[in-house]
Amino acid sequence: MIAFVSGGARSGKSTFAERLAREWHQGRGGQRYYLATARASDDEMAARIARHRRERGAGWLVLEVPLAIDEALARVEPGSTVLLDCLTLWASQWLYGGGGPEAEGERLLGALLARARGQSIALVVVSNDLNEDLPPRDPGVWRYLAFLQRLHRQLAREADRVVEVVAGLPIDWKGVT
Repeated sequence: MIAFVSGGARSGKSTFAERLAREWHQGRGGQRYYLATARASDDEMAARIARHRRERGAGWLVLEVPLAIDEALARVEPGSTVLLDCLTLWASQWLYGGGGPEAEGERLLGALLARARGQSIALVVVSNDLNEDLPPRDPGVWRYLAFLQRLHRQLAREADRVVEVVAGLPIDWKGVT
């Protein structure tokens, strides 16, 4: 099973995704992994990472993967449950932190989803919905948003469940379970 959980900044999407991953894990067994894409690049990000760790609690095997999400998933035991948080940061690091061409990033996401299905991994992917504002004027921001939205469409097509979180409330768009 694959779930895509999106929402605005501070909407409660990570909390919802963690709860969903816990529910899936209870029903399946195996290990529970957290693929963390964030880098503690400044004090604010370090504080956010620490807060997420505290709120998430124990019981997660954490793999820090700012770019190599495919390599990280290769280390996950088949039949496990995985929470990838978050695709938004991964996409920015891919484009601006040494990942490579956009098409390669899209291929990598596709490979991640295929591996999850092939190894019976329950995968929950979190990402920010950043496309709710006026189109940006900056070409670099426009490029990033276009890349992220292509990743979102790809993920939504492949996912069994698509959930948007608004003010802490989940809205199911696809595959209510």
